[in-house]
Amino acid sequence: MIPQRTLARPVQTVGVGLHSGAKVALRLLPAPPDAGIRFVRIDHSPAVEIPISADAVAETRLCTGIRRGDVGVGTIEHLLSALAGVGVDNVTIKLDGPEVPIMDGSAAPFVLLLLEAGTVAQSVPRRFVRVKRPVVVEDGDKWARLEPFDGFRLSFQIEFDHPAIAASKTEAVVDFAEESYLRAVARARTFGFVHEVEQLRQMGLARGGSLENAVVLDEFRVLNPGGLRSPDEFVRHKILDAIGDLYVLGHPLLAHYRAYKSGHALNNRLLRALLADQTAWEWVTFTDSSSAGHRVGWPHRRPSLLPIPDAVPVS
Repeated sequence: MIPQRTLARPVQTVGVGLHSGAKVALRLLPAPPDAGIRFVRIDHSPAVEIPISADAVAETRLCTGIRRGDVGVGTIEHLLSALAGVGVDNVTIKLDGPEVPIMDGSAAPFVLLLLEAGTVAQSVPRRFVRVKRPVVVEDGDKWARLEPFDGFRLSFQIEFDHPAIAASKTEAVVDFAEESYLRAVARARTFGFVHEVEQLRQMGLARGGSLENAVVLDEFRVLNPGGLRSPDEFVRHKILDAIGDLYVLGHPLLAHYRAYKSGHALNNRLLRALLADQTAWEWVTFTDSSSAGHRVGWPHRRPSLLPIPDAVPVS
């Protein structure tokens, strides 16, 4: 079978929240089978535990944030993207602030942290959500769509009225049968515009943003001394975000995700639309991991040309 996985040992890091500007200590701990991914705000007494789910998402303005009652955790998408990329199903995430630290603006520092911890297989099968028919959501000219696919593929197109972005590659396709998460996605950084910074800070956002944790653009160009990490870093980061936004489901998808100018809000609407239509998806597990290869293993497995194994629907 393809098993669930958790961390081999606890790991921790410290960073600054992108929007809050506050210093945050983050600790990741192993969790038992079927525990899922749970955030714990230890700066409250008693501590407040917030399991991830599509319905727990309460903030989609410039980040994805979850909430339980009046306690929330913001900017979870990069960490969730890394957890998906490494293939972690069960983990407890403890933090002493309202926001996951931004690190360098990408998922790479979280991937390295997870690789430092290592992962271990657990004694229960991994449960996949297999999309059975297309589901689409729209907002004006923006849209996001999930289609049936034997594996996990993402296709994204962005459009910004900015010369530096228009001059970059604005379309990307990532198929994790052919590319690794670390090489294809993890290093792409979040990006923002100088002219929006003052307005955002008046709204209580972007207080921790800097050239150290984001690609920053003025009216004409990228201001970071090193420039972009790749010609398509902007659209690759949107794919990174989408992987994290979709992983609030708590389970890997077997689907092709397509999007045009989508963001956190539309991605969450897409998940909710999928779950609301019980004819559009089903739970599956895989009994034969020897032939599963990369296609059903999600981003963390090596590419494989072996055929996809038979899936077993589960209730």
